[in-house]
Amino acid sequence: MREDEVLSTDGTRIRTWSTESAGPPVLLCPGLGTVPESWPGLLLPDCGVRVHSWYHRGTMGSARPADPARVTLDDHVADALAVLDATGVERCVVLGWSVGVMVGAELALRHPDRVTGLMLAAGTPGDFYAGVGGPFGLPTGLRRELARGGTQALRLAGPLLDLVTHRFPVNGLTMTLLRHSGFMLPGSTSGAVVAMMRRFRAHDWRWYFTLAAALAAEPAQDLSGLRCPVTLLSGRYDVLADAATSASALAALPQARMRVLPTTHFLPLEAPEVVREELSLLLDRVATVRRWHPLTPDSRQRT
Repeated sequence: MREDEVLSTDGTRIRTWSTESAGPPVLLCPGLGTVPESWPGLLLPDCGVRVHSWYHRGTMGSARPADPARVTLDDHVADALAVLDATGVERCVVLGWSVGVMVGAELALRHPDRVTGLMLAAGTPGDFYAGVGGPFGLPTGLRRELARGGTQALRLAGPLLDLVTHRFPVNGLTMTLLRHSGFMLPGSTSGAVVAMMRRFRAHDWRWYFTLAAALAAEPAQDLSGLRCPVTLLSGRYDVLADAATSASALAALPQARMRVLPTTHFLPLEAPEVVREELSLLLDRVATVRRWHPLTPDSRQRT
């Protein structure tokens, strides 16, 4: 894996990462503040795809924007385009996780010429708060208000969270406890969780929840304009992205496929083999579409 830097349209310096596996390119729109180690199935040399992704503004080496308000969905879509342009990829399958679902969907809606297929994992397109707490059976409006208030409270508590999490021991024992907590399930391997959490815990949590609040304030997205093949992966025990709420946004799409897995929000860690399987199926569907509707010469991929 290699890392690099690109400049987004507003001049913000964005830290990027890419795998060096052989295969078609895939753009990964990451979960908020997540790291490559969150995707163990896509870091293997034989995963079959070459992944390009980035770290969100102000996290993991990416700079904060000069204007602190430049953390909207528009800005994250601009960052995604900057990654595609810098890597020379004109068109590819886009994979999104958590808030990355919103970014990937918006990218496909605004720039259909850049997105050949869309995989959405454990996320709700727009209206992110509506998907929080679904397994608890609370009304959507109440869930939305509780989630909004919780995000603001965590933002205010950012300095205290820094004191606690930056000193929290990340080892096999603590990660085994996390994997049996219900928030995460033991389907994930301890080594992968340790690798992810050692980097993830170092966030500036006030900034992290500033990003979360800005994205969660986005209105629900109308996905009826999508024409590329779409796959939705949802976790049955996901307390952050209710499967039913996610599915409702895609119900009218003719090329949508949905699969509900016995996982939590950490679906990429708990079911990496399913991610690879479904990504392979999506690539096959994209190839079929391209055979019947070939690209014009000036819109082919540069790989």
